[in-house]
Amino acid sequence: MKLCYQVATPDVAIADSVTAYQGPLENSFQTLAEMGYDGVELMTLNPSELDWDFVKSEAEKNGLTVAIVCTGEIFGQLGLSYTNPDEANRKEAVSRTKEIIDFASHLGANINIGRIRGQYCSQLTKAQTEELAVQAFQELSDYAAEKNVKIALETVTIMQTNFINTMEEAVQMIKRVDRPNFRLMMDIFHMNLEEKDMYQAIRDYSEYNIHVHLADNNRRYPGQCGFDFEKILTTFKECGYDGNFCTEIFQIPSMEAAAQGAIKCLKPLKAKVYNQ
Repeated sequence: MKLCYQVATPDVAIADSVTAYQGPLENSFQTLAEMGYDGVELMTLNPSELDWDFVKSEAEKNGLTVAIVCTGEIFGQLGLSYTNPDEANRKEAVSRTKEIIDFASHLGANINIGRIRGQYCSQLTKAQTEELAVQAFQELSDYAAEKNVKIALETVTIMQTNFINTMEEAVQMIKRVDRPNFRLMMDIFHMNLEEKDMYQAIRDYSEYNIHVHLADNNRRYPGQCGFDFEKILTTFKECGYDGNFCTEIFQIPSMEAAAQGAIKCLKPLKAKVYNQ
């Protein structure tokens, strides 16, 4: 298994709400590698503004893998989604996602789908919203398959969207999309809020899972509040998951302190649970 930290690329506007390490990539990568992280998850907005070879070489220079590229700020900072009632908005969301797929492919990474899926709204029926999502997911999955990229659908708490909140809802969508590279990712912060039993949900749906987000139950760094991370990692290991575990946390009290706090909690558990 690999411990990863979320990193914002320079095209993402710096903001307190961003759940990623921010600043020049060469500084972020070096700092996180020195702390003991194995990889990163990139948060990006406009990959065309980046030097892709530079991003790849900086990660390799610091011994970091790029596990996944997230699409969240396409919705968060631009308000684009696949199920927006406005067709131009939907098309732009898909177009920007394809660009992120190209970027991820260059880095040997996958992508995730979170808030960009959109939500149910009064202008569309639930059936219309779901069908728009299926069409977008299929188009993107087919595009990504040609580039050896997998798409990880993330369940998100109803406090952020009313569409695809639980593991069961996500797996139902995965089955409707019916593409081998369209899979699931588990975020324990969201799962703790939406599942009756987070641990049982991990067990029930682990066969679909390809990526994990970690945060404590207040969405600060692991070990800062109440989650039992040894039990969480042990459950994933018992289910056969040996992939990437990436933080998605508020950078509180600072980026450096959050990153240090997370690795202090997780690195000993990696050794204890995974013997790595």
